[in-house]
Amino acid sequence: MLNFISFGSGSSGNCYYLFTKTNGLLIDAGVGIRTLKKYFREYDLSFSNIQNVLITHDHADHVKSVGRLSCDYGLNIYATHRVHVGIEKNYCVRGKVSPDRLKLVENGVSLHLGEFVVTPFHIPHDSMDNVGYRIEHNGVVFCLMTDVGSVTQEMRPFIAEAHYLVIEANHDVEMLAKGPYPQHLKERILGPTGHLSNTDCAMALVENASPRLRYVWLCHLSEENNHPELARKTIEQLLREHGIVAGKDFALEVLKRKSPTGIYCLEKDDV
Repeated sequence: MLNFISFGSGSSGNCYYLFTKTNGLLIDAGVGIRTLKKYFREYDLSFSNIQNVLITHDHADHVKSVGRLSCDYGLNIYATHRVHVGIEKNYCVRGKVSPDRLKLVENGVSLHLGEFVVTPFHIPHDSMDNVGYRIEHNGVVFCLMTDVGSVTQEMRPFIAEAHYLVIEANHDVEMLAKGPYPQHLKERILGPTGHLSNTDCAMALVENASPRLRYVWLCHLSEENNHPELARKTIEQLLREHGIVAGKDFALEVLKRKSPTGIYCLEKDDV
């Protein structure tokens, strides 16, 4: 059985975990290593199940712990070449990836990591590079896309193929416009390499979700420019306007910014 848990989703730190009884795969490592170990103990999980870590991009809230994971725990760190370059240059990331644990991924090229088949794809964002991941396990397709400046044609098929989807709903446009951020930062967030709004997230689902979609988790909500209930209600309303009923056609939940979600079972029978 495939399981999923989020250990944090937002600018304070991002880390997601897909696992079975014998194999685990971390996606991003923006949560502190002590905090991560604490969460593993609380949920009766084992670090010994993890062999590999997938990194989406090189911003500190996604890679803070990559050095410790690679050097102290011997985990392979998979990312594109440009993301690895960005990690090396990022002064916020004190612990760098051990050279013998540095592994490369390439957009559109699938690779087998333990029990998982992983396919990275490009996502526009103002980092050195940014990818989403399609992860298949025993016929179940899990897809994660975060820090999304805009939804591209390349991304659309991955939304359509997903049984389980983690997708960014970063901000409410009105809250951002009226909020305290300086104008240059507001423009960066709203730009094509910034972050996805609640409305744009909803339209990505309306335009691309297929009947196979079972569960959607909204990720990377802004603490200043969004609210979990606002994001959920905005997206539910827009979906309903297009004939899609959240809770009936697929489940819709918001990931917590600074704490674990609890464990979700992604059963094959569901698909």
